[in-house]
Amino acid sequence: MMTTLTAEDGHTLDCWMAEAQGTRRGGIVILQEIFGITDQLKGVADRYAKLGYDVAIPALFDRQQKGAVIPFAEALRGRDLMLAAELDTTMKDVDAAVQALKVKGGKVGVIGFCWGGGLAIRAAQILDVAASVAFYGTRLPSYQIAPLQVPVQGHWGADDSHVPAEMLDAARAYFPQMEVHSYEGAGHAFANDARPADYDHDAAEQAHKRTQDFLAQHLG
Repeated sequence: MMTTLTAEDGHTLDCWMAEAQGTRRGGIVILQEIFGITDQLKGVADRYAKLGYDVAIPALFDRQQKGAVIPFAEALRGRDLMLAAELDTTMKDVDAAVQALKVKGGKVGVIGFCWGGGLAIRAAQILDVAASVAFYGTRLPSYQIAPLQVPVQGHWGADDSHVPAEMLDAARAYFPQMEVHSYEGAGHAFANDARPADYDHDAAEQAHKRTQDFLAQHLG
């Protein structure tokens, strides 16, 4: 269901919440691509809620355009909204979701996709989270400004056009403790099952299995 959060600076934003099923294990904040809170991301939230996690997806474009959900075919619109977002205020919105889950008890982790994958790395640097996972995180040089404070796992397609090999190599060198997995034959957005041209079922399932194991280790 959709709820409203208030960030540290007073900004209010929408946040999709999926309630944990069965025995609760903690909380997960899912950070969006450049398309907003899509139905596909809600499906990812359901996947992890079934594993016992309360899941929050904050609307990180609400400062630029309230309620923005961009069709996958209109990536340039999403890119413009992403470029208009300021990192510091965006992280305040991420933290609002983290805090909303922390009040429920237990540890909180982050999973980010594309733009949100890079933000997941930033969360591991500055927010009170237990672990972060980056799916094909972009803009990696932007986050090579501080050490990681918690464990981070990353998943990139070997043919990711947004993250060339030299960019990923530089990130691995800057963050030597980051656990990195590469998927041969997969490109950008390989885990997005609503984008048939990009989706790689085998790579996506392997990445999610690794994510589940990683979060079970660090969150419970």
